[in-house]
Amino acid sequence: MVISIVILSVFLVSLPDPLFNDPTCTVMEDREGELLGAKIADDGQWRFPYNEHIPGKFEKAIILFEDQYFYYHPGVNPFSLFRALVTNIREGRIVSGGSTITMQVIRLSRKNKPRTISEKIIEILLAIRLELSFSKSEILALYASHAPFGGNVVGLDAASWRYFGCAPEYLSWAEAAMLAVLPNSPSLIHPGRNRDALLIKRNQLLDRLYAKQKIDSVTLVLSRLEPLPEEPLPLPSLAPHLLSRVYFNFRGEKIRTTLSRSLQEKAVQILDGHHNKLMHNKIYNAACIILEVETGEVLAYVGNTQNLDNPEHSSDVDIIISRRSTGSILKPILYCLMLNEGAILPGTLIPDIPTYYSGYTPKNFSHTYDGAVPAKRALARSLNIPAVRMLQQFGLERFYFYLKKLGITTLDFPSEHYGLSLILGGAEGTLWDITGIFCSFARILQNYHENDGRYFQYNIHPPSYITTHPDRLKKDEVKHEITHNNIVKASSIWLTFQSLIEVNRPENEYGWEMFNSSVNIAWKTGTSFGFRDGWAVGTTPDYTIGVWVGNADGEGRPGLTGIQTAAPIMFDLFELLPSESWFETPAEELQLVSVCRQSGHRAGIYCPQTEQILVPQACLNTEPCPYHIMIHLTADGKYRVTKDCNYNNEMYHESWFVLPPVQEWYYKSKHPDYQILPPYHPGCAPEEFIATMDLIYPKQSARIYIPYDLDGKKEQVVLEATHRKSGTVIYWHLDETYIGHTQYIHQLGISPKKGIHTLTLVDEFGNILEKNFEVLDQ
Repeated sequence: MVISIVILSVFLVSLPDPLFNDPTCTVMEDREGELLGAKIADDGQWRFPYNEHIPGKFEKAIILFEDQYFYYHPGVNPFSLFRALVTNIREGRIVSGGSTITMQVIRLSRKNKPRTISEKIIEILLAIRLELSFSKSEILALYASHAPFGGNVVGLDAASWRYFGCAPEYLSWAEAAMLAVLPNSPSLIHPGRNRDALLIKRNQLLDRLYAKQKIDSVTLVLSRLEPLPEEPLPLPSLAPHLLSRVYFNFRGEKIRTTLSRSLQEKAVQILDGHHNKLMHNKIYNAACIILEVETGEVLAYVGNTQNLDNPEHSSDVDIIISRRSTGSILKPILYCLMLNEGAILPGTLIPDIPTYYSGYTPKNFSHTYDGAVPAKRALARSLNIPAVRMLQQFGLERFYFYLKKLGITTLDFPSEHYGLSLILGGAEGTLWDITGIFCSFARILQNYHENDGRYFQYNIHPPSYITTHPDRLKKDEVKHEITHNNIVKASSIWLTFQSLIEVNRPENEYGWEMFNSSVNIAWKTGTSFGFRDGWAVGTTPDYTIGVWVGNADGEGRPGLTGIQTAAPIMFDLFELLPSESWFETPAEELQLVSVCRQSGHRAGIYCPQTEQILVPQACLNTEPCPYHIMIHLTADGKYRVTKDCNYNNEMYHESWFVLPPVQEWYYKSKHPDYQILPPYHPGCAPEEFIATMDLIYPKQSARIYIPYDLDGKKEQVVLEATHRKSGTVIYWHLDETYIGHTQYIHQLGISPKKGIHTLTLVDEFGNILEKNFEVLDQ
């Protein structure tokens, strides 16, 4: 009795768990379940993960060929065993095992141990045990997933793709019949060897299928005419870089991604077409990503262009997740954040003048200056100096904080490590992160109306490429996650996108006119220092696209700019997508405010021309226009006068637009209609101080280095100033010592010693300007 209980207990727990522990391929599918690519298993076998679904054609073929009573026996067929025993005795050797499909599953799980009587008894017992634990369909799926199909091909899924280039559900009757007979004699598949024997076995099975009325006569004839496959086919490789990413994170699993196979194929074609042209300029790499705004799901993922003839061009590098200098691509984020906090209005004038910070001198792409430029135009034209000044005004630490909150994952150092150059490419970013931020902005704006003006936590999240990933967010599932502290509001994003609809071309770029799309696209380009990286990111209410162009090894090339290389690709990709209307205006968050047409600030009491614009509520408290002042003029308008003047003739009052001296100097060269202030009438003292001159370089408290030339001689530093009145003489003093004078062009070269110095400028009218600066060791 005890022995019987022990035997029964062993029998009940004898199946290993798991039944198969062989390594499997990493398989990647698109959102519809179509194969995008696969990586071979760690043991060198093409063995796909277990698939519970068995196509009907293969099921009928394998059962008829291997075990026609499969659905009726308990794992063992006594009649088959008896028949095999008689056959083996007659032949004098083991030629048949009488195994059922269930027994073959056990044999495969035990690594095809030698065919002995004891092993056969174990297989019988375990087969019965297997039938008690699994359904017939599960057992058949186990067999199909682990049966050998010749060479290093294991399992129906791998065999279907390797021999016929399709999924098992698309096999013809002839193909299903060939795969059904193959596990019985897997060596028959080798080209040039035993091909006739394989053909005969396949056709015999087709005849049996016809005899059992599984196929009709026409299908039989046509199936027998189908040829056998030749060399094994390569598996699809439509997104190899994403496959490597899937392999790293989900090794040995079958992953259904969010990609659309058809869109992926078209995106690859577009990138390849542009790549062929870019190679003429020795630009060898490009990447793109297409996101669905609503979910943030990746629809197309082209990690790099293929350079099959030149592997040294690093085609295997996944650019989408590689760190690259961001260039100007972060400027819209800063603009949006400043609108969100009421730091600027869209038309607020931002200084665009020579700018010097401690150890940092930003330059515009064109190396020219506008003096002052509206914030929205500075963004649309991607001007560097206004962007740096805006960052200084907003706060480097605060911008750094928001970038990390929005999804930039590459800021590994403190904010001071990057400094103000952060806005111009001083830090690295990835196409994945940056495109994700633009997509989140679009999602916030698009969902604002759908959510009745409410904000939700799911609005800001990184892209997702896996349909079953736990981070995949659905709006209906998380509507309760309302946030009252959203990083950016819909109104600020809407105004930012309105600015980005305009052509955002760097100065001196050509060919931008061709980028007139049939639909509105909020887009921005970026170019890193040294022409190493070209960026373009654009969004509509439904889709966001990011493109990068350059060389993976960081080599710069002339003409490698975002507008010339990445933007054309981005617009071609948008042509693949359905067109849609523009974002709705978030009117509930916008208010009409009167602004000065000339300065862009809230209208002050002296602004002669105003207009009404929509702004976020936070902008209602911005300062009124500081540039319009009321002046008093002589009757002929040639001179200014004051109430204390000895001027008894008639005078009149006029509002005048006055910029600071340095801004005025550059502004008037771009705006011929700008009128400088008239001089005071002889004998009139100024009523209030209005700066007449300013120092361009160095600025107050600047710390400067004076370099040495190749001969070891200390070079000069060039001081530069500007004066409102052309032709005025300025007298220069360094540490109370006169060092020279200038007229018209106010530049003076000096070689000061190390230490703190005081620079004093006196014009011919007695106006004085004093600044301190420090000279450091080289």
